[in-house]
Amino acid sequence: MSDLHVRCATLSDVGTVLRFWREAAEGTSISDDHDGVARLITRDPGALLLAERDGLLTGTVIAGFDGWRCHLYRLAVHPDHRRAGIGGALLAAAEERFTALGGRRGDAMVLDENALAQHAWRAAGYAPEPQWSRWVKHLEA
Repeated sequence: MSDLHVRCATLSDVGTVLRFWREAAEGTSISDDHDGVARLITRDPGALLLAERDGLLTGTVIAGFDGWRCHLYRLAVHPDHRRAGIGGALLAAAEERFTALGGRRGDAMVLDENALAQHAWRAAGYAPEPQWSRWVKHLEA
């Protein structure tokens, strides 16, 4: 098996990333569309990290930093490539990014029903904080 390569996404990757998420990620978000992902890449070109092996997209993570907090979204590994260190490599790259930017704590969005993801996050050293709940409001365009 060849080496894994982690790189930042470019605008030319948007369609591939969206197709990948439909196959490899659980759930969708209101911003999981071409405009949302393109806006992310344009605003913060280092935030969307892609893992590739032999030119094939095998994993993603969004490592967003707002200058205060480090947020992790869309950690996804293709089902055919799981348990091969891809998620760990993506998280290591995200954590390196955060450290370089001055971040001090990463937090992740993890679906309550996704036991496989919860196991992966725990294995990477993350833990839930039961005193916090996510509150959302969809904004009108």
